[in-house]
Amino acid sequence: MAGRLYIAPLDLERLLPDLVAETTLTTGTNLAPRRPLSILRLEGGRLRLVNAFWGLTPPWLKVLDNAPHCARAEALTDRPMFREAFGARRCLVPASGVYVWKPQPRSKQPFLVTRTDRGPLLLAGLWCRFHTTLSEYNDSMALITVPTGPLLAPLTDRLPAMIAPGDARRWLDPQTPLVEAQALLTPAPRELLGAFPVSRRVNDPANQDPACARPTGPMLRDPVPQEP
Repeated sequence: MAGRLYIAPLDLERLLPDLVAETTLTTGTNLAPRRPLSILRLEGGRLRLVNAFWGLTPPWLKVLDNAPHCARAEALTDRPMFREAFGARRCLVPASGVYVWKPQPRSKQPFLVTRTDRGPLLLAGLWCRFHTTLSEYNDSMALITVPTGPLLAPLTDRLPAMIAPGDARRWLDPQTPLVEAQALLTPAPRELLGAFPVSRRVNDPANQDPACARPTGPMLRDPVPQEP
């Protein structure tokens, strides 16, 4: 799944030139659910960066611990919790990498999944709003996951769906037909992502030092095709 994120400082204005940033991008080397994250969404046709609680919290949810931090792409139109948000409130989470844990006989080895060029990722998500008063509200979000490709399948069976910058507005626009939005939720191209082992310090979300995201071994990646 996607229980931990690495978010380094990112040049979002260069990636998305029409972005209106109302807040500073939330960064951290070991970010866990149940905390605020920065999300991108459309408001009045403008692309904005705002903050939202990581854990989808619709108004009827009684227990905060039950707020899901991920939603399976295959279930977006089936589960009432996700259906309305998928239709009208899609978002993106700018990130640098996603931590996963490879099962081993006696323990799990953490890996950091990143772009092979270490560039930024735009992770697909949903958001919803809960009004506490007429003038006050809380926003929350969940990431959308898809099955992993063959390269990363030994590490994890699912990863957040990744949206290309050129598809960002189409994904975010509530006028985009659901069938088109659903078609964007596919595993990343095999040449886009790689993964390298990292320190087990990342197992504890209290650890936020740079060592959490530092490689402790070579990157696992698909070989670059050779010219004929």
